[in-house]
Formats: sequence, C-alpha cells, structure tokens
Amino acid sequence: MGALAWLLIPLVVGIGAGLWGSWANRTRKARSDGPELDGYARFRAAMEKPHPRT
Repeated sequence: MGALAWLLIPLVVGIGAGLWGSWANRTRKARSDGPELDGYARFRAAMEKPHPRT
C-alpha cells in the first residue's frame, strides 16, 4: 500500500501542474505584446531624455 502511495504522489502532482499551467496560460492567447512594447517604448524615451542638473 505504501508503494502505491509513492506512485500516486507524482501522478497527482503532475495532474495538478497541468491544471495550474492551463489556468495560468488562459489569458495569454487573447493578449498580444502591444502593452509590453508600448511600455518599453516609453521607458526608452524616458532614458533618452537629458536630465536637468540641479
């Protein structure tokens, strides 16, 4: 019976990981890279501005 428990533990963990992975990836299909690229463009523009010395 103990050996069966040790075989079931990886099975249950694998199923749980698969469920979590599909849940975590649920919004990635509908979302593009647009917001991340826009944020990167704003970051680059801010870094290229000369900073006034005080």
